[in-house]
Formats: sequence, structure tokens, C-alpha cells
Amino acid sequence: MPGSWSLSRRYQALAERGAIFTRIRRFFEEKGYLEVETPFRIPAPAPEAQIDAIPADGWFLQTSPELCMKRMLTAGYERIFQICRCWREGERGSRHLSEFTMLEWYRANADYLFLMDETEALIRAAAVGTLVSYRGLSIDLSLPWERITVAEAFRLHARGSVEDALRDGSFDELMVERIEPKLGITRPTFIYDYPASCSALARLKKNDPSVAERFELYIGGLEIANAFSELIDPVEQRSRFEAEAAERASQGKVTYPMPEKFLAALAGMPEAAGIALGLDRLAMVLLDAESIDQVVAFTTEEL
Repeated sequence: MPGSWSLSRRYQALAERGAIFTRIRRFFEEKGYLEVETPFRIPAPAPEAQIDAIPADGWFLQTSPELCMKRMLTAGYERIFQICRCWREGERGSRHLSEFTMLEWYRANADYLFLMDETEALIRAAAVGTLVSYRGLSIDLSLPWERITVAEAFRLHARGSVEDALRDGSFDELMVERIEPKLGITRPTFIYDYPASCSALARLKKNDPSVAERFELYIGGLEIANAFSELIDPVEQRSRFEAEAAERASQGKVTYPMPEKFLAALAGMPEAAGIALGLDRLAMVLLDAESIDQVVAFTTEEL
């Protein structure tokens, strides 16, 4: 049948992907995490300017399970993880799918520095061995991994400052074109302390409120995960959401209802940290795939 060959030849990759997922679940079980499920269709996604949700019968398909999982934190679930489907409109390429698989986990009484350590342990548990071959690179998963601030990355790889990039609107362009390709080349890299204006749901650093307690993980120049210490001030969170909604409106994008139940619950949320990790991308790296299409059963075009 047409398309059967492309599906059948992915068997080995899908088997290895399944084994990665098994090792990930074992990792969380051993650390006392509870695996949870939250709804895929929600009334109000987080109103982030650069992430577009797909409408679904008057509501939206989730771009992340973040808001529901944080509400579970407020209800006393101190260690939770979820492997689930997420959707983002207009995302398609060799590294992107509009429908993809996300791993998210949240831990009460932890911060983003703790999550860096836990992420290192998770990925080393998910991999087989400490050396990964990805697109001609040999990447060493042995500790320590590289940790570099966003400010340091701009000075080193973009030959400029974060402040100048934010001022002239070139921050995202420089990140994509000059900085990201240099991250995680010989060992994984955490890039951390993002500008406050680039971190809509993250807590600001107490000793430097110009930056947020946020990191991203790169392996082989590919972004794998995004994490932060959680903002738990409902007044500040509402203000940030309103700013993001205004930015969406200025770009002519759909504006979402305010997630009122999340904001109401936020006042009771403990200090916590959370992370979103793209499992399709992690499978790409661990299986040395050229395209994300090689590590999923079906792409949108094949349906």
C-alpha cells in the first residue's frame, strides 16, 4: 500500500524510542514522581506572544500541560510528570511538528538549578552509554555539562550584548543564527538567566531582577528543554499575561481568554520548578536522526 514502506522502515527507530520512554518512566518512578494525565483540550492556554494554539470546538488544543499541572502543585502534588501530546499552530520543519510529544515535570520546593542537575540525570538514564553520535558530532554526556549565561553566550558567540540585542530587536535572530548552532557541540549545554522580558512565567532573580531563573538545554545545537523556577505571584503573573496578550493583539494574532482558574490557584502554589522537554527531539539526538520525521510513526502529511 502507498506509504507502507516509509512506515515499516521506521520500526527500529520506534522500538528504540519506546525503550527511551520506558527508561524515562523508570527514572521518575525511582525518584518518587507520580505520572499524571491532564486534558488535551482546554479553554484558555497561557497567552504567550510567540506560541499559537490550535482552536478545537471553541476551546484550544494544549500547547503545554503547564497550567493544569501547576494547579495540581497547588493541590499538594509535590512531584509530578506527564508524557503527552501537545499542539502548536504553524510549526513544521525538520525539527518541528505541529503535533508533538512533550515530557513535563514539576517539583515543589525546588528551583531551576536543582532541575539542571535532575535533567542531567534523566538524560543520562534515557541514553545508552555516555557518548552520543548526532549529525557527525560526538557528544559526551559525562559530567560536568557546560553551563553558560545568556549574557556570556551573547558576548562569546554574537560579539555583542543582550541589552543591545533587546534594544534593536535582534535578540531572537542572534539566538537562532549565531548562538544556538554553537551550543551543546561536544557536551550538552545549559544556557541560563534569560532576560526578564523573555520569560513570561518564570521567577525573577532576587539579586538581579533584570533576568529570570530560566534555562534551556541544547544538545548538538538543538534545543531540547526549557525550564524555570516558577512565578507564584498571581498579581505579577496577571500583569505579564496582559502584556503578552497585548503583544499578540499588536501582531494581529488571536487573543485568548485569561486563564482565571489558574490565576486563582496560583496564590496557593508552593515554590517550585518545572521543565518542558521535547521527546521527539531527544529521540532525534539519541537515535542520530536527520529529521524529526524519522522518529515518529506518522507525520501530518502522511495522514
